[in-house]
Amino acid sequence: MFRLRRSDLEAAAGKVYSYMMHGEPSEWGDHEWTDWAMNIDRWDWNSGVGIIAAAEYGEVTGDERAIEEVAAWVEKNKGQSDSVKVINSMAPFAIFPQLYAKKGMLYYESKAEEIAYWMMEQAPRTKNGAFEHTVTENASFREQIWADTIFMAVLFLARTARMLKDRRMADEALRQVLLHLQALQDEETGLLFHGWNCEAGDWMSAARWNRANAWNVCGIPMILEALEGAGDFGLGDPGVLEEINARYRKLAEAIVARQNESGLWPTVLDHSDYYEETSGSAGIAYGLYKAARMGLVPEAMKSSADRTVAAVLSKIADNGAVDGVSGGTPVLESVEAYDRVPIFPTLYGQGLTLLLLTEALTYE
Repeated sequence: MFRLRRSDLEAAAGKVYSYMMHGEPSEWGDHEWTDWAMNIDRWDWNSGVGIIAAAEYGEVTGDERAIEEVAAWVEKNKGQSDSVKVINSMAPFAIFPQLYAKKGMLYYESKAEEIAYWMMEQAPRTKNGAFEHTVTENASFREQIWADTIFMAVLFLARTARMLKDRRMADEALRQVLLHLQALQDEETGLLFHGWNCEAGDWMSAARWNRANAWNVCGIPMILEALEGAGDFGLGDPGVLEEINARYRKLAEAIVARQNESGLWPTVLDHSDYYEETSGSAGIAYGLYKAARMGLVPEAMKSSADRTVAAVLSKIADNGAVDGVSGGTPVLESVEAYDRVPIFPTLYGQGLTLLLLTEALTYE
């Protein structure tokens, strides 16, 4: 790994965490999406990514203050959770097994079990059995599979399967990973498309979007790590695992091959002339670090993540805001439209950057 002082990584991670959890509205900018982008007191995927990262930061660094602040966030915002029960709002629940292990409060266990069984038995699915991408906004994506779902929902399912030692739940988490990879992976390039429409039988705009790939490059090792720790209740069918591992390695190889000299990736991975996007780049590098540590990809791929850390550090402002983050992005009408998405700090941008810096600290 390139040599950066541990103190530099710790200082950067602390700033990113502080801006995410304690930034003032006056610091969020003056664009029309400021409240959606940085108000952490919402029960949705955006804040969920941030809270997942905050919990991991606290766990890895031993910062009990971070764990306590995550628990306080749940207490303050849990009343919203039942009114926004959609796949894209599952993300905050991913910290419940971790909080249960830390605090032993039955609420975390029982609520996670309730929501996980809702997902398995009631959440809308596409015709091939994948979770349909449902959202809190007033929008419908009928029969659509989105890459985002792996991080936003399947991670929670895997962690809850481990907590409950539930074989059926663990199998479903792995099945969802495979269904998403099979639907979204471009066999020619190895990259993932943002979404697949089961009714139309196409990838819609067919964008090999940076952050869509990042949700899987980072989310899949997190899911496998959770299930590996579940003993006999975790990793199941060897055939399923073999295909997941093969597809993941193909994805990682394709992404590493498209990294820019700067250490970042363009917002559409096969369009090197498009603007470089920080949050997806951070998520990809975090996933590569974790996957290399777990033996999912060759150790040599860590050098790609090393380059990203250096690049991402240069994107962190003095107040901890992460620059170069594209705004919330549904499946857009064309590939070209992704290059026009505005840039501003967001909770998921802070979160993915914090995950990367936290993982980088484990190598120091």
